[in-house]
Amino acid sequence: MLTGPLLHPEILKILATAGHHALVLIADGNYPASSKRGPAAKLVSLQLTPGIPTVADVLRAVLGAVPIDAIQTMGVDRADSYAAATPGDPPVWDTYRDILKQAQSSCELEPIVKWDFYTAVNSPDHVLTIQTADTQPWANLLLTIGCRTFT
Repeated sequence: MLTGPLLHPEILKILATAGHHALVLIADGNYPASSKRGPAAKLVSLQLTPGIPTVADVLRAVLGAVPIDAIQTMGVDRADSYAAATPGDPPVWDTYRDILKQAQSSCELEPIVKWDFYTAVNSPDHVLTIQTADTQPWANLLLTIGCRTFT
């Protein structure tokens, strides 16, 4: 029986075989996961009901399973018709910053404008998309897996 924060067998298998610089997308419920992913990326759908689970829930679990070197958010493109509903940083980004702090991660959120985010995801290094049921706008995260360090 596993005792860590992440129990999903398929996600664990993919993370275990992913190497340094592999990309993991934790997508919100609005993300077009069927069409916007890397050519070899596996898709794991976790949508149970609207809002369960959230990207933040999955982020906590993944941070407890693998080292992360970088974390990028889908940045708000002010020319986008959906941007008017989010005048500043999306509120969920503060939640992500708190999670990173609690995990004692040195990573900082790096926003990438929506269309550039899609380009970054369309990479041969993208190994996994975890689709959540998160309903918050601009909640997508792209994680770069790190490596074990000498301690």
